[in-house]
Order: sequence, then C-alpha cells, then structure tokens
Amino acid sequence: MQQMAIPHPFPYQGSKRGIARHILAHFPRDVDCLIEPFCGSGAISLATAAHGLAKRFWLNDLNKPLMALWEEILQRPNELSKNYEQLWTEQHSDKRAFFFGIRDKFNAAHRPHHLLYLLARIVKGSVRYSAEGLFNQSADNRRSGMRPILMQCQILGVHALLAGKTTLSAVDFRKVVAEAAKEDLIYMDPPYQGTSFTRDHRYCRGLSYAEFADALQIMNDRGLSYMASYDGKTGEKSHGKPLPRSLSLTHLHISAGRSSQATLLGDKHETVESLYLSPALVERLNDGQRHDRIPQIQQEFVLESAIVGRAIGHFQNPIVM
Repeated sequence: MQQMAIPHPFPYQGSKRGIARHILAHFPRDVDCLIEPFCGSGAISLATAAHGLAKRFWLNDLNKPLMALWEEILQRPNELSKNYEQLWTEQHSDKRAFFFGIRDKFNAAHRPHHLLYLLARIVKGSVRYSAEGLFNQSADNRRSGMRPILMQCQILGVHALLAGKTTLSAVDFRKVVAEAAKEDLIYMDPPYQGTSFTRDHRYCRGLSYAEFADALQIMNDRGLSYMASYDGKTGEKSHGKPLPRSLSLTHLHISAGRSSQATLLGDKHETVESLYLSPALVERLNDGQRHDRIPQIQQEFVLESAIVGRAIGHFQNPIVM
C-alpha cells in the first residue's frame, strides 16, 4: 500500500483536513469534476486529488486575494516559495513589527506572497477582515511560521496534485454551481452561520440561511450531486441551524474530535459536524456507484497523519537566532 502525505500550503480556520477521510467515504465512482465553491485551503480537493477520486477540479472563493494566492501556487510555485523564504528570513530582527508591516503592504497591494506569509503567522489560522475589507488579524508571536524548506515542499506538492487540471475563480457560489453537471460532485463548506455581514464584501461575506437553502433547492431540482458541511455541536452547544427537512437531504454526523485549543483549556467535549448529502448523490451511491477504493483510502489517511506529524516535528525544531 502506498504511503502518502497530502500537502497543505497554509493553515486556514475551518479547514476540513481533519475529517476529509469521512467526507471522501461518500464519494461515488466516476466523478468528472470536484467543485468547491467555498474552497478556502482546498483540503477536500487536495485529498481527492491525492487519492485519484476526480478527473478535474474547480476551486472558487469570494476572497479574491486568496484565489490569487492559489493561482501563484498552481502557476508559479518556485517564485512563490522564494518570495516566502525572503520574508521568513527577514522577519527575525523584530517579528511583531515585521508582521504588521507586511499586513499593511498586503492591504495596500494584495500581493500573494504577502498573504501566504500572513496566513503562516496568524493566530489559529483564523482569517479576519475589517468592515472596510482590510486584513486585521494579529500574529501568533510565539511562532515564526512554517520554515521555508517545508513550505516549498508543501507548495510543490499541491502544484503536482492540481496544476493543469484545476479551474480557479472568485465569484458568488451560485455562478459556480450553475455550471455544474450531473457527473460532477460539489462539496460546500460555506461561511459559518455566525459570520458577520460587513460593508465591504470583496473578500468575505455572510451567507444567510435562507439564500443557501434556496440555492440547494435549485440544485436538487437540477439533479446535482453535492455534499454540504453546515452545522454541528460541541457538547451541548449547537453551532448553527440544521438545513430544512424539505430539501430531503441525508444528514450524517461526523466526530471531529477535540480542537487543540479545547484541549489546552481542559475542555473534554468533542465537536460533531454535520454532513448533508443531496438526493442525487445518495441515489448514485445506492446504485452501487460508491467508490471501491474507500477502505484503502481510510488506511492511507491514518498513515498520512503519522507521516505529516513526523515531518512537521523535523522541520519545526526551535530556531536559535
């Protein structure tokens, strides 16, 4: 059995990397294009590509600077890696001041390598924008960000998986799903229901419950296969409102375990996330179209976790400056 470590070039809060194996377990055979209308870090597309479960990919996010970073990863990976290395090396005289300087430059010019550096440094991978659309998250000053040699490996790994077979866009999700075909599979992880509505919607915006449900109904009417991560629970605390029963979705529950932050705080409650499957997808799976490599993939994910853990430990030893 082949051992693999799926690359991920930047941390991103809300990434489904940790539960990707549970999501892929419901993939049908013969997926032409996997579409992520709210791609973020593209964790599901990367896992899908690594396991050969789709022929093509479409990554979309309303955050245009993020999609410009994706374009650099897929079109100019070596240049991006070198630019990141330069920033990472220059920061050590005063990491705090350097971070704020790069943040100001990013807000002025939206250079992809500046965003990559910010994503590598920010607190908990949590992207935040002001009401005016300015990146305003602070740095985790306990860390320097991913070392350049590891970052290069991650970027080149992503490039190898997705370059030449991936469409990129930065438009409203409805424009993307309008182009989907019945042979495709759509995975949606929309902005958390508590996301605030800002005056500037260039980079992120809230998505109302009603408009998302309406879009899903249209997708049902077209017979599209889709999955949606939307709500969940931590202990007795609910996160978001379940999707309407009128959509006739199959509602699954996935244990996401405890977050690292919860562990540090002594919180023993596990997070359970919801995954909804569309009627058309369930029909494909019930017709015997479930991918026959799923058991093998589950084992490969266990191996990946161990491999990535060893790699990160090797490359992120304390730095003596």
